[in-house]
Amino acid sequence: MTRFAKWSSVLPPLALAVTTAHAQQPVDDAQVKKGAYLAKAGDCTACHTAPEGEPFAGGLPMSTPIGTIYSTNITPDNETGIGRYTVEDFANALRNGEAKDGHQLYPAMPYPSFSTLTDEDVEALYAYFQHGVEPVAKENRDSDISWPLNMRWPLNIWAWMFAPDEVGFTPDDSQSDEWNRGAYLVEGLGHCGTCHTPRGMAFQEKGYEAGDEDYLAGAELDGWYAFNITGDEDHGVGGWSDEQLVTYLESGSVPGKAQAAGPMGEAIEHSLRFLTRDDLKAIATYLKSVPAVSEPGPSRFAQGTPADDVDRLRGVALTEDAPQDQAARLYLGACASCHGALGQGSQDGHYPPLINNSVMGSTQLGNLTQVVLHGIHRETNEGELLMPALDQDISNDEAASLMAYLVEQFGHPDAQAPSAERIAELRGPNPEH
Repeated sequence: MTRFAKWSSVLPPLALAVTTAHAQQPVDDAQVKKGAYLAKAGDCTACHTAPEGEPFAGGLPMSTPIGTIYSTNITPDNETGIGRYTVEDFANALRNGEAKDGHQLYPAMPYPSFSTLTDEDVEALYAYFQHGVEPVAKENRDSDISWPLNMRWPLNIWAWMFAPDEVGFTPDDSQSDEWNRGAYLVEGLGHCGTCHTPRGMAFQEKGYEAGDEDYLAGAELDGWYAFNITGDEDHGVGGWSDEQLVTYLESGSVPGKAQAAGPMGEAIEHSLRFLTRDDLKAIATYLKSVPAVSEPGPSRFAQGTPADDVDRLRGVALTEDAPQDQAARLYLGACASCHGALGQGSQDGHYPPLINNSVMGSTQLGNLTQVVLHGIHRETNEGELLMPALDQDISNDEAASLMAYLVEQFGHPDAQAPSAERIAELRGPNPEH
């Protein structure tokens, strides 16, 4: 299938017979249920539900290089949402990035990925958002982008240059049904490349499907790093078993491989853990087939050695001229009760080891820093997962000292621990620090 070509505004006719407003359409409960599942798979709530906000009512701020934009209300409210959208309007927004009134959407809406959606799935999603979502009267918020950068017409040029010109999904006959289902979910509905694929100068993804240059090779996003998930064994997921990948997508944790936090943790909490195991297996099959994109340096899955002689520090007073002692004491006081004095983790695997830990073993330390500062708090299929945040307990200098200790003891030999100044940037203004 062609996934990276010039723009076309031609929309193939949909199979749905009735295309008037949702109030005039019969409700198909099975179709609404299917649409609800697809909305989970597409993680629509991630962008269209603000913290403490009503589901899908929009208002989530999203930073861009030119300013902040806010997600839109996609509830079926007639005045402020998409209640007056026909199925063609809805499909045009999803797959072509064009709103009902004709204005081009910002590519923060991943319509280049959603262009692969089949007519059947578009119709199911439409049924869900019109009949399975409560309408919320909430006006959309204008962006904080100043003139002239807030003009919309350049977005048409962006779409012409970078968005695909074909819609729908064409299976690869040389691959299995499972692989094709995985490709459909990863390249399309799941839009994994939105976070995991590097961006070009125009903020376009450098690739949209397996075989494209740098597709799923890893990218930085708002202080976090979405890791390489190509078939590379040392830096991607090529060395994972299918079952390990499925377990990770379900739970966000595979001892000895990875633990999810930040945006990936949210994707698992709100989306991936609700998918069927068949769909998760399909995703695993597809990801392991994506051509490997290698990175310099040793494997990020095989770094770190047990901490040396930390027991000598127990009960010893801190001294200002022994920063390593101070860092080790910080580790013993804040981290060792869960991760072990030697970084070995807990015996039951609930608390991950820091040795051979993929986040610890990376040269990209944004994720580790964010977790140290802000902790982890998310729902899993087994219950609540919590790692306490240290943000209010340690200063920028102490956090930098702790990070240096973690990197030296358990990290990649080429990694550079963040400075106190960088930590201050990540945690934001706080005069107490």
